[in-house]
Amino acid sequence: MNKKAKIFAMSNQKGGVGKTTTVVNLATALAALKKDVLIIDLDPQGNATISTGLKRIHGGKNSYTVLTGRFSVAESAVPTNIPHLSVLPASQELLGVDLEFSGVVMPQMYLKKALAECDAFDYIFIDCPPAVGMLTMNALVASSHVMIPVQCEYLALEGVADLLKTIEKIKKNFNPALAIHGVVLTMFDARSRLSKSIAHDVRSFFGDLVYETVIPRNVRIPEAPSHGKPVMLYDFRCVGAQSYIRLAADVLKREREEKHG
Repeated sequence: MNKKAKIFAMSNQKGGVGKTTTVVNLATALAALKKDVLIIDLDPQGNATISTGLKRIHGGKNSYTVLTGRFSVAESAVPTNIPHLSVLPASQELLGVDLEFSGVVMPQMYLKKALAECDAFDYIFIDCPPAVGMLTMNALVASSHVMIPVQCEYLALEGVADLLKTIEKIKKNFNPALAIHGVVLTMFDARSRLSKSIAHDVRSFFGDLVYETVIPRNVRIPEAPSHGKPVMLYDFRCVGAQSYIRLAADVLKREREEKHG
């Protein structure tokens, strides 16, 4: 059955904000609801790949060889042990993309072209590197939506203004339909006055774009990747796993509202 995937670029120019964690666990939560989901790991570090129990692929079929047109998404996506969830693994070859694509005409369009023939998924989540280079630009051009994780810590909004400017440039020049789906508050500490203050500031800045669910600080969340598992499989009952289940419900609710609104 052919499907029209919702494509999300998970992006923030600041590192350590819970970007990969949100990709992996939100994708897992939607897969648990029997949605067919693909994670595209565009970060050379390959953390999304590792967090789902797979290995970075240094040759052959991976996100780099799909980006450069050597293989299709359909033949390169790897099913995980989680039903309905597949991953297009990262490769360290992604490190050279900015230089490699510097003399190419319209290199921002490569991923969009690769995904044009991909009709097997309901959702595609692209894990972007923490920088606005050619990889992130490809993700934004290929996506229908952007999701922005923002951590509830000092300098939380650092880099977000630059990302918003990049999104506007992408909309103007390549992808006019691109929209911010939502902002995810991560690493929230309910005992911390600073966390509460930053959450308030982010909600004041972004308004209704901020999802109702916040992702708390929870030791199980950073522990899970070392076991090659999303936190929902590592410890389903922990508050971190439950928060990502609620976030998935928020995402689906927002989509229903968009559809009927």
